[in-house]
Amino acid sequence: MVDNSYEKSFVTLKQTIPLLLKHNISATPTNYAIWYTYVSNESPELKSSIEHILDNKMEFSEVKTKELYRDYLATNKDISGWELRRSLEAMLLELSQSLKDTRLETTNFKETMDNCVDDLAKVEKEGLSVKEVMNLVRELVKDTQNIRLSTISFNASLAEAQNEIEALREKLEQSQQDALYDALTGLYNRRYFDEELATQSLKTNLCLLLVDLDHFKRINDNYGHVMGDAVLKATAKKLQAVCREGAQAFRFGGEEFAIIIPNSDFSKARSMAESMRKAIEKIGVKDKRTGKVLGDIAASIGVAELTKGMNPLTLVEKADSQLYEAKRLGRNRVMPMM
Repeated sequence: MVDNSYEKSFVTLKQTIPLLLKHNISATPTNYAIWYTYVSNESPELKSSIEHILDNKMEFSEVKTKELYRDYLATNKDISGWELRRSLEAMLLELSQSLKDTRLETTNFKETMDNCVDDLAKVEKEGLSVKEVMNLVRELVKDTQNIRLSTISFNASLAEAQNEIEALREKLEQSQQDALYDALTGLYNRRYFDEELATQSLKTNLCLLLVDLDHFKRINDNYGHVMGDAVLKATAKKLQAVCREGAQAFRFGGEEFAIIIPNSDFSKARSMAESMRKAIEKIGVKDKRTGKVLGDIAASIGVAELTKGMNPLTLVEKADSQLYEAKRLGRNRVMPMM
């Protein structure tokens, strides 16, 4: 169930925005993350660095911002993304230089060709010797071979760069996907849930479901975490299968899931919640070690509808309260009742 962390986050948010305005700092995701962490005091080192900048009346430049984020906040995935971008930039720079070199050699070759043509024209007018003509031919052959080698080298660089760019693109896409999705279930993660709920709560006709698997600890204790993970994956698939008309499923944390349902009233949201509860009841996960099928999976679900004046925190608390009530009344049910 939800804890005080969401309420704490909301309070920190209200303190962060005025600081951005006070110091004339753009409300970008990176700046927000830095100042949010500063206000929450989650990183004393970051707080000390920011206060040093403020005390010395230094400018929060883009470079300084990136340094703060990299040094104190960046995860391995963030750093990996930066490394990918740097690799791509370095490769493109090298390719650009190779292209410049080839163009320069091509220009030089053209000048050599023009000179050779002028010299060959003298053969008819001035009667150059055979030796002089052969020297011109040798020079022309030599430059032709050089430009041919240069062209071959450049084409090889292009082919290699194309392969590297494709590989980098795939890694970058994977890095971006990892930032949004839960690795185990494939659902959107808690980080994206917070962002999406904040966006969707600006609209009307929004409902939220909180889904919690009943007695999940027993599954882990009796069957092991591998079976527990299999149950979570199966639950995620069932939830996704029931989601419709823009509903989105998220891994909220542990054995808990969240469903954001836009353009919906309470009646429709509760109906979807009941469909999800019944779908979860049908889950059967086979234990590969024993061959037995683990059934009797159940979930409790709390439903909340966004009303006028309600913020995201209050909506989550309302759904969590109904989830707690479903647990209290015996589990495997949707609350509130119609």
